[in-house]
Amino acid sequence: MSCLTMAQAKECEMAATSATSFSIGSTVSLGSRGCSLPQKKPFSVRFTSQNSLTSFSGLKAATSVNCESESSFLGKESSAALRASVAPKAQKPNQRSQYVLQPQASYKVAILGAAGGIGQPLALLIKMSPLVSALNLYDIANVKGVAADLSHCNTPSQVLDFTGASELGNCLKGVNVVVIPAGVPRKPGMTRDDLFNINANIVKTLVEAVADNCPDAFIHIISNPVNSTVPIAAEVLKQKGVYDPKKLFGVTTLDVVRANTFVAQKKNLKLIDVDVPVVGGHAGITILPLLSKAKPSVSFTDEEVEQLTVRIQNAGTEVVEAKAGAGSATLSMGYAAARFVESSLRALDGDGDVYECSFVQSNLTDLPFFASRIKLGRKGIEAWIPSDLEGLTEYEQKALEALKPELKASIEKGIAFVQKQPVTA
Repeated sequence: MSCLTMAQAKECEMAATSATSFSIGSTVSLGSRGCSLPQKKPFSVRFTSQNSLTSFSGLKAATSVNCESESSFLGKESSAALRASVAPKAQKPNQRSQYVLQPQASYKVAILGAAGGIGQPLALLIKMSPLVSALNLYDIANVKGVAADLSHCNTPSQVLDFTGASELGNCLKGVNVVVIPAGVPRKPGMTRDDLFNINANIVKTLVEAVADNCPDAFIHIISNPVNSTVPIAAEVLKQKGVYDPKKLFGVTTLDVVRANTFVAQKKNLKLIDVDVPVVGGHAGITILPLLSKAKPSVSFTDEEVEQLTVRIQNAGTEVVEAKAGAGSATLSMGYAAARFVESSLRALDGDGDVYECSFVQSNLTDLPFFASRIKLGRKGIEAWIPSDLEGLTEYEQKALEALKPELKASIEKGIAFVQKQPVTA
């Protein structure tokens, strides 16, 4: 029996005319005979024409039909190693769980700060996800046009716009994932304290609304300084009595994306196979790429380690300088944030093989918050991966100890900010 009605098949065919893939992450392909496959829910969908059009998903092109789940951001070797570190008796490395194709989207995502430089490309990428049924866009101004523009894209999710504080509550009702890129970038003449005070207030206000309207949602914090804004969010949620440390995430995915890209370029590797864990925090020397833990395993000279580490830590400045004052890393940040959103949606949807690095509450070190690799599940963080911090090189161990004082100060600054300004009832 066919799994798609004639009308649905026609709609899929029309969508495939302009784009053979909605996915920014892993893919599940539906070929001309794919409907007979017994499946559950996918974490992405590709409609491939009978002519086997080359489709592009995430980082690799593909023409074949594939109905198995596999992270497109981790190679087979990395996925197998991660599974072994969490559950040694889990399925064999070459066995991947089957996921069924149901083009029916079912998750609701809200972007707070959707009209900004990060918010707009992020909204476009999330609009492409087949798992999203509703995309709520919020900002204090100029969001109506963004929503109107995105709503013309022929992907499943319904786009709604919400403007100003009076509409914030409605934007958040029933949302599964909240993403917060709201805030201001650092401008000429602005001190880091100036930036902190502005963005800290913005994050505090928005998280208060999240606590009141969708306390069970996954919360993704992008607003800088992440090393402080995540602790701010945690304190707000604690004061509201709804804090779940397994559902609050500082989005550090861009550090991983950059590390993977730079290592692949340096060593002439296939991007899809490269996976470099990045730990610590999300600013300057607190960003620590663990090159010794890179997959596939590659060797680096001391000079290469130094050069790559510094480049990854200062990659944001690289973009600012290239844009000559006309902006910062908005597109790559939008991409990285969308990757983390899709990973969260896959986890919510039951995919049992989802790993990302994120700045979260942690006991892996003596710091209360720390970025490391985590395993995501339906209820948020299922496991912290301690193996990444074991057997570090001398360079990495020294760098880890060196970053802790700065990261500790940033965390304490965020906590103190909320304690001085109690949340509204």
